[in-house]
Amino acid sequence: MSSTTIHFENTNEARDLGELLHAPLKSVEQELNVQLILRDCTAQLSGEEPALTQLATFINDLREARQEAPIDRQTVQYCYQAMLNGEQDTFRQLASIRIPVGPRKPDVFPRTFGQQRYVDTLQRSSITFGIGPAGTGKTYLAMAKAVSALLNDEVSRIILTRPAIEAGEHLGFLPGDFKQKVAPYLRPLNDALHDMLPAELIEKNIERGIIEVAPLAYMRGRTLNHAFVILDEAQNTTRQQMLMFLTRLGYESKCVITGDPSQVDLPDSTKSGLLEAQKILTNIPDLGICHLTRRDVVRHPLVQRIIEAYQEHRQDDA
Repeated sequence: MSSTTIHFENTNEARDLGELLHAPLKSVEQELNVQLILRDCTAQLSGEEPALTQLATFINDLREARQEAPIDRQTVQYCYQAMLNGEQDTFRQLASIRIPVGPRKPDVFPRTFGQQRYVDTLQRSSITFGIGPAGTGKTYLAMAKAVSALLNDEVSRIILTRPAIEAGEHLGFLPGDFKQKVAPYLRPLNDALHDMLPAELIEKNIERGIIEVAPLAYMRGRTLNHAFVILDEAQNTTRQQMLMFLTRLGYESKCVITGDPSQVDLPDSTKSGLLEAQKILTNIPDLGICHLTRRDVVRHPLVQRIIEAYQEHRQDDA
């Protein structure tokens, strides 16, 4: 039996780390056979090697990562499970990628290794497919890269689009002018955008045409040069719409297509353009396809369990 003590700088750091380590503390004795006691400004560890050193390294890495990026309980729990699975440098790996966004807004960083691969793909590919379940950050990270590219003068405009398909319910005739009619369909893109930029800057850039939010039908016949283009909810495109959109890409542009194959709202007889595209467009240079899974869900932990339950149910029905 060995022991070691980690000394924190002050009681505030000890309290904050205690809150972050709340979930791992419940299982660390059973899973690692290491006793961890947080007392005053210290963490006292006792147990057998190599688990003792492994846990001490994990806590010290967490302390360093908090200096580089915001870390919450969910990220700590994710990295703890990754450590149990043999992953190395968990916190450093996630904190090493930062996406600077708008003024007075915190930098965005990936919170899972799947999201890290997605950001890497966004960086190196002109066209990127982000495919995975709800809550995996597909749209949010793409929006962060778009805003960062605009602020760094890598592109001259951002174009956000999605098909105007009702999610399994008929809404009837919506009141208002065209902009008001399509606003509900484009709201998720607007929500992500407002997380990145101040509202007044968004409105100013929309008026100047630097940021455009429009339904997919308005992309037909256009050539999108010097732009960062995001197609959201792409599982609801038809094969014709997907081909139309992919052929809009112009010079010095990037394109991101995001979608969740488990949430197709097209009529049963209509094939999803996203499902077809991921089969056809493999092994094409400068085009990346990144698959995210339920392990990359960063919403409420219950969302991950709901997705898992539905996936198991579909497998049983198959």
